[in-house]
Amino acid sequence: MSGETEAAPRRFGLLSDTHGLLRPEALRALTGVEHVVHAGDVGSAEVLEALRARFVLTVVRGNVDRGPWAEVLPLTDTVELSGTLVHVLHDLQELDLDPRAAGIQVVVSGHTHRPKIRRERGVLYVNPGSCGPRRFDLPVTVALLHVGRDGVDAELVPLLE
Repeated sequence: MSGETEAAPRRFGLLSDTHGLLRPEALRALTGVEHVVHAGDVGSAEVLEALRARFVLTVVRGNVDRGPWAEVLPLTDTVELSGTLVHVLHDLQELDLDPRAAGIQVVVSGHTHRPKIRRERGVLYVNPGSCGPRRFDLPVTVALLHVGRDGVDAELVPLLE
């Protein structure tokens, strides 16, 4: 035995569709996370500022993000999280690249307010759902991305009963 311990997987927060509401439940679900990825429809400069005050933040602009504070946000971004390339955009229907060919392991999107995790051709697709105002009967959720030696996985975290 070499005495080395296996490093625990790192956790990253995934949000989308806050629509101007940063719930305390969402912040509690992100306890221990250093980096948050927000897939758009932030909804206000105040939400953006509150997230930036607590986390390293990667954020893209959604279809409701308007005004000077939002115009500086990119429509897409790719970030490396613990050696894993994560591509972020608001609406998955607007994905204009082949993630696998680009070496991207994770695609994070929002827009539908429907939380979903799926793998396709070796790429993990995560829609963390909406953690802003409840829409219809859809759940209010965030997601956590786990990156470790054995690969990458995600989990949905419901915020309301």
